[in-house]
Parts: sequence; C-alpha cells; structure tokens
Amino acid sequence: MQTSPQALAEIALVIGREAGALALAGHESVQLAGTKSSPIDLVTKMDQDCETLIKQRLADLRPGDGFLGEESGEATTPAPGSVRWVVDPIDGTVNYFYGQPSWCVAIAAEVDGVTIAGAVVAPALGEEYTASLGGGSYLVDHNRKVKLACSEQSDLAYALVATGFGYRRERRVEQGRVIATLVPEVRDLRRCGAAALDLCWVGSGRVDAQFERGLNPWDRAAAGLVASEAGAVVAGLRGQPAGQDMTLAANPSLFAKLDAALSALNADGRG
Repeated sequence: MQTSPQALAEIALVIGREAGALALAGHESVQLAGTKSSPIDLVTKMDQDCETLIKQRLADLRPGDGFLGEESGEATTPAPGSVRWVVDPIDGTVNYFYGQPSWCVAIAAEVDGVTIAGAVVAPALGEEYTASLGGGSYLVDHNRKVKLACSEQSDLAYALVATGFGYRRERRVEQGRVIATLVPEVRDLRRCGAAALDLCWVGSGRVDAQFERGLNPWDRAAAGLVASEAGAVVAGLRGQPAGQDMTLAANPSLFAKLDAALSALNADGRG
C-alpha cells in the first residue's frame, strides 16, 4: 500500500491540521490527565484526544500501517518495507498547558526505521512545515509552499543555538553544567520548549543549530526530516545516530564544530 513520500507528507499535513485545530479549540480549557517520567512531565487530556484522532484518521486512510504514538506506545508493527507512522500529538505540552503558543503536532511516516515523510503543524503560531525524503522541506503559507534552507553560519561564536531540558532532576543538573560552559562560546542560546519546533527552525534558518539529550523518535522524526531536507546534518555526537543520548542539527560546518564542543564536555553523559 506504500505510496510516494510526497503523498505521505500530504496525509501527515492534512491530519496534523485536524489535530492542531482540535488542540487549538481546547487551548483555553486544558485538563491535566497525569504525568509521565517525573511530576513535572505533564500529560493533558488533549494530548490523548489528539492522538486518538490521528490514529483513527490514519487507520481510515491507511489500514495496515504501523503506528507509534507518544501517549499510547507502539500499537501495531508493520511488515518489513511497510509504513509506520510516528506521532507526537502535542510536542510542547507544558507550553500548551500554560497557554503559551510554542507547541505543535508532529506526524512522520517511516519505512524500516528511515523517515520518508513528515509534517509539523503549530496552529497557535500559524506555522506549518512539511518534508519528504529527497523532495525537500517547506514552510506552508496559506497553501503556498516556501522551500526551506538552513543557516549557512559556520562560526560557532556567532551561532544562535536552540536546546531543551529533560524532566528528571539529575539530567537537568547535567544539562545546566553543559549550558553554563557552552553559552560563552556562542552568540546565544534559545529554549522554546518544543524540540520539534527547534528542529523546524533549524531548517528555516530561524536558529543556526539545535542540540538536546533525551529526545524520543516522535520528538524528532518529522521535524528532523524538515531540518535534514533543508540541508542540515541531524545526528548524534561522535558519529552516532540521533537518539536519546543526543540529537544535534546544524549545517555541516557548524555541526562539526558544535559536535566537537559538546563531545569535549561529555554532553551525552558518557565518561
């Protein structure tokens, strides 16, 4: 049943818009549903409702595809060579809970672990991003697609760098150590509270680079493709793939310099 990456990206965008509209409509009356990794790692009822909507819409349009959602975990595993959807129904839940606009819906399609299509919809910001493997990445502006290209800044001292913090105390302490050492070496740091937006903003050149520990597949699948299709390298430190230890995104020259700086700080927690 697999279709082209471009067609899958369009499906992700359409469903992302539906889920984003649902979340935006409930933005004034958020209901807390619980917590996850720590007492400050929030889950709202809207996270759950949006994931249910996305899962049902995908099942209607693409029966038989696999699914991995942040709230429900892996529900179905596809056969080799088949599509699996990787979904973050609301990335930036804490922002959403506090009424801040930096949150988004992220939906990606992958085949055998490789992301081939994705969309990120941030309705409170009025921003939509879409990407397909080999087809580029775009900002969608009233159905007009603007092709993205990442920043060409190659000097770490003049780079605006996005990052984020985990929810467990011990990780936050370590991240604070890294940031305290890194901040004098860059133009400045930014922390918007939604990793998918950070990665999309690398793709659009709104920030020069991004790094963060602890990102899950749903945090980085769709937005990582937006960044990479805009010319960024998206990977881990020391030649490792992007993952829980570290996700780093920047143009190739800046990536190498930030990789070296963070590796020297053991920013991925290795001895």
